[in-house]
Amino acid sequence: MSFVSDLVEHPAQTVPPSRSLTAVSDEPAHVRGAFGRFPSGVAAICAVVDGSPVGMVASSFSVGVSYSPAMVMFSVQNASTTWPVLEGAGRLGVSILGGDHADACLQLASRSRDRFAGLSTTATDAGALFVDGSTMWLDCEVLSTTPAGDHRIVVMQVHGLSVDHDAHPLVYQQQRFHRLSGLG
Repeated sequence: MSFVSDLVEHPAQTVPPSRSLTAVSDEPAHVRGAFGRFPSGVAAICAVVDGSPVGMVASSFSVGVSYSPAMVMFSVQNASTTWPVLEGAGRLGVSILGGDHADACLQLASRSRDRFAGLSTTATDAGALFVDGSTMWLDCEVLSTTPAGDHRIVVMQVHGLSVDHDAHPLVYQQQRFHRLSGLG
């Protein structure tokens, strides 16, 4: 039985509400706090641009936008100063960070220190840059960007991939990093 058919066969019963909805606040912190309840993986999006490594992190990364051709997406703040540099790169390396990458994630997100100091990385001839030890590498090309409020949605085509089946992903939820364990 599929999940959808299960919902149809067992419609919701009327029960007294145990909580209520509130209007969405104009304060971004209100929405960020609520959205923070949703756990996500963390992607490092990096490239070599004019001979130097450039990178950022995104917890809004999503796979499976399309399987044929393979496409992924993420959103980036309009105020980002890193994205305009990365957007012009021919190829972007997406590294799905592993459970041991919490410090690397904070470093790659930093606005005040060298984002790549001491990080072990691998670059392709096309300029995609990957963080070593990640659970997955995706060699991507930007296909489109779409305005979405104070962000832009970026859709990318995947040209190559590598998966480390033994590495566990870094998970971000409620402004903290978590490790998944017991995965088979």
